[in-house]
Parts: sequence; C-alpha cells; structure tokens
Amino acid sequence: MDEKNEIFNYTYSATQQKEIKSIREKYTQPTQEEEKMERLRRLDQSVTRPGTIVSLIVGIVSALIMGTGMSCTMVWGGVWFIPGIIIGVIGMAGVAAAYPIYNYITKKQREKVAPEIIRLSDELMK
Repeated sequence: MDEKNEIFNYTYSATQQKEIKSIREKYTQPTQEEEKMERLRRLDQSVTRPGTIVSLIVGIVSALIMGTGMSCTMVWGGVWFIPGIIIGVIGMAGVAAAYPIYNYITKKQREKVAPEIIRLSDELMK
C-alpha cells in the first residue's frame, strides 16, 4: 500500500499583504478622487514643515548658545562670568522664541494654502 503524504502549508502575514497592496497600487492608475485626496494630504503636511524646520534650527542653535554661556560661567569663570551670563540669557531667549516662531510661520502657511485646501475638500465631499 502506497501512502501519500499530502502536506498543506499556508502562511498569512498581515505585513506581507500590506506590502503586496502597496506594490500593486504603484502600478494601478489612481482615480481622480484618489489624486485629489493625495494632493489634499500633501498640502496639509506642507503647512507645518517650514515652521518645524525653522523652529528646530532656532531652538538647536539657541541651545548651543546657551550652553556656551553656561560654559563661560562655570568652567572659565573669572573674566568670562558676566559675558557668560549675557550669552546664556540670549540663548534662553532664542529657545523660548522657537515655539512662537513655529506658530507664526504655520499660521502664515495656513492662510496661504487655505483656499486650495477648501476647494479640494469641497470637491471631495460632493
């Protein structure tokens, strides 16, 4: 008597299925509604990007300036004590200004992009 060993292997991976879908979407033509939705997402993301970049640069540079002031007062002392305090306060002011700078730039960007976002969202909601 011949015995046949039939083996059935099935593996399911949610991440694999997600990857397959993303690859497939690259090769299918998106509908006009999907294109509008993607444009809406990109516009929404583009509003915060400039403010984030500028505020990060201001914050990091100001933190370095503040650290320099701290070094002047704590390590070198003597003649550098008073200038170190002044340098540190300037650095603190820059760090404190980073968030208001972000808010200001983001607000200006929103005002600039708002008409396009409203137009696209109206088209998609109809």
